[in-house]
Amino acid sequence: MKKIIRSSEITPESVFMMKRRNLLKLLGAGTAGLMVSPSVSAGLFSWFSGDDKPGVPETILKDLSYTKPEKYQSALVLTPEDKVTGYNNFYEFGLNKSDPAENAHTLKTDEWTLTVEGEVNRPLVLNADEIRHKFQAEERIYRMRCVEAWSMVIPWVGFPLRDLLLSAEPNSKAKYVAFETVYAPEQMPGQKSRFTGGGLQYPYIEGLRLDEALHPLTLMATGVYGKELPKQNGAPVRLVVPWKYGFKGIKSIVKIRLTESEPPTTWNLSAPREYGFYANVNPQVDHPRWSQATERFIGSGGLGRTTRQPTLLFNGYAEDVAELYKGMDLRRYF
Repeated sequence: MKKIIRSSEITPESVFMMKRRNLLKLLGAGTAGLMVSPSVSAGLFSWFSGDDKPGVPETILKDLSYTKPEKYQSALVLTPEDKVTGYNNFYEFGLNKSDPAENAHTLKTDEWTLTVEGEVNRPLVLNADEIRHKFQAEERIYRMRCVEAWSMVIPWVGFPLRDLLLSAEPNSKAKYVAFETVYAPEQMPGQKSRFTGGGLQYPYIEGLRLDEALHPLTLMATGVYGKELPKQNGAPVRLVVPWKYGFKGIKSIVKIRLTESEPPTTWNLSAPREYGFYANVNPQVDHPRWSQATERFIGSGGLGRTTRQPTLLFNGYAEDVAELYKGMDLRRYF
């Protein structure tokens, strides 16, 4: 990539699993004077100190076979594996960051199917084994920027989405790509209860323009830290678009549909003033409730050692993707 990320900048895996709401309360998320209860504060300080590990059901994840393209590996060191299993946004399993790790074991992924349909000449249906092995897997270490103004660096394993889409042969009408998460309310408590699932409409849906989906950086992740994706991370396959905010990274995908018109997306339907279709990382376009000019980088140290740093346009991938949005008003199309 254009900017080398030092090993000290790579987010520890435990941080990759921290609770969203508690973190926002503690760090402020751009809101001055936010009060935190003693119990929440104590829990977070204990977590940052590394003394309190999230309670996560024991899961055996298979090692993956993959290549390491030099352009995504230069000078980068993998984050320790033992810190990856407790921090997730996956409202289908609850609102707190620890909920997915505690509850996602109910999701059944062995009989998984992923369909590619719509404006294509060759519709596809892939099973779980084909999802993991049909396309050449590779490791990519990407920055991840959450819309809540914190950031990380994560080593994913997967294959370019373009490989999957081109094998389905998009036709001349295809302009957008729509994604859909599995709908299984008996396995996903957040889908069964609007209270548990944050009031969102399910199944979770997302979308990209076709040129965004075909960009070489756009990844279908089947693993993280060299192993199969844990269920709480979106097993068996999820989307990773590193220049966009994290909510674009739809998890546990069962359907991809190529369309002629822009597809609806879950967070835009829920709060259109706050979450746009494009969701490109942009320090000049604030969230209505907090600034996006800076971000809290979550690293290996305790709370006092986390640092606030400037947010990079397109999350640091501007040289790779800015041409996709040439001439667009990025404030209007946020």
